[in-house]
Amino acid sequence: MWENFSEAIYLNFIKDDRWKYYTDGLKVTLTITLFAVLLGVAIGLVVGIIRATHERTHKLKIMNFLCGIYLTVIRGTPVVVQLMIIYYIILASARNKIPVAILAFGINSGAYVAEIFRSGIMSIDNGQMEAGRSLGFNYIQTMWYVVLPQAFKNVLPALCNEFIALLKETSVSGYIALQDLTKAGDIVRSRTFNPFFPLFTVAAIYLICVIVLTQCIKLLERRLRQSEH
Repeated sequence: MWENFSEAIYLNFIKDDRWKYYTDGLKVTLTITLFAVLLGVAIGLVVGIIRATHERTHKLKIMNFLCGIYLTVIRGTPVVVQLMIIYYIILASARNKIPVAILAFGINSGAYVAEIFRSGIMSIDNGQMEAGRSLGFNYIQTMWYVVLPQAFKNVLPALCNEFIALLKETSVSGYIALQDLTKAGDIVRSRTFNPFFPLFTVAAIYLICVIVLTQCIKLLERRLRQSEH
């Protein structure tokens, strides 16, 4: 049994430096996740503010209508289909696949982040907006300096859960032949004809990443609570 285990370790990790498939795939996965998160937050923040503003003031009707279409389309279609549409149709001439994946996952994440921010903004009492305006702030300044900091604390758990979900969603990047972590495991499996070690290795790496992110989130939440006292 030990000899079989040692041979499997050798075939799946050591022979032909196959461990590099996992490390290179992890780098691609983390790169896509990081920049897609930043893009998703930027899109989600803008869309969330527009929708919250419309609900409270009934202004920005056209922009709110466009944001509604964006949310309906993106949340109503699978992310893997969006990824292939962007790669094979919209950016068919693109040579670098990583920016394509970042754009696809960022746009998809932005739709969910937008609703998170909208709900967070709407949870803040309208008196906070009135207090900011009474201090001489305009609407944008009041939203940025008064409402959003409070809303951010309220939506932080949901926002972090979306980031973790995004990390796992990037596993479909292989559909555009991008060698992410999941694709790396599939490549090793095709070389060794042994699905056990590659698949469980990929699953273990994803699990470790999620655990690390979860602990970082808990630390951030703890510091935010301490700052309130």
